[in-house]
Amino acid sequence: MSEVKYAIVTGGSRGIGKAIALNLASEGYHVLINYQSNETAANETIDEIKNNGGTATKLKFDVANTEQTESVLQAWMDESGVNYIEVIVNNAGIKKDNLMMWMTNEEWHSVIDTSLGGFFNVTRFLLKPMLTKRYGRIVNVVSLSGVKGMSGQTNYAAAKAAVIGATKSLAQEVAKRKITVNAVAPGFIKTDMTSDIDPEMYKKIIPMERFGEVEEVASLVSFLASKNASYITGEVIHVNGGLYT
Repeated sequence: MSEVKYAIVTGGSRGIGKAIALNLASEGYHVLINYQSNETAANETIDEIKNNGGTATKLKFDVANTEQTESVLQAWMDESGVNYIEVIVNNAGIKKDNLMMWMTNEEWHSVIDTSLGGFFNVTRFLLKPMLTKRYGRIVNVVSLSGVKGMSGQTNYAAAKAAVIGATKSLAQEVAKRKITVNAVAPGFIKTDMTSDIDPEMYKKIIPMERFGEVEEVASLVSFLASKNASYITGEVIHVNGGLYT
């Protein structure tokens, strides 16, 4: 019987995170699905994974909260007897769009704390076992906004750009231990986050003339999480239909 492999997907109950969780489960990982509030969506994702023959566990915590993140992960490790998670997908993020001059302190800090703080809290806690095992995969879901900027998204763009910088730096720190760190930068993807955007408005500027599907992001994440991507690290790979290259 082969050894069980573990992966964690933050913000894994819906949208891109859910698609990534489903894809990793189909690759044989037991997937830890982090969520903050939508338990119904988390349960639906786990049911779908199980119906497809996979296994998963839900973990409720706010990635922006250091103590809560570490306490929930430690409790799961103590209960399961597992302390090594092979794949970390930092996908959790929120948007609170506003023009800079009207942006509130809460809109700024909550977005930064979720994307950037979440990356730090989850990755730092799980990194030592990876270093000990001398193998691991870390994939950070960033955004087109973090590369080219987007009006009304100073907070979101800043958060994602910071994670890109962290991706490149961490990749250099851990490469000798056969741990890769990469970022995936989606453009306009059909999710709850883009549900209020009319695709027709953007088809003219997207060379492929359509929004992307969550599975198109998830399949790339799964590749970067595999042994086939062992010589790729510190990269930011775009999934945007040619909108920005």
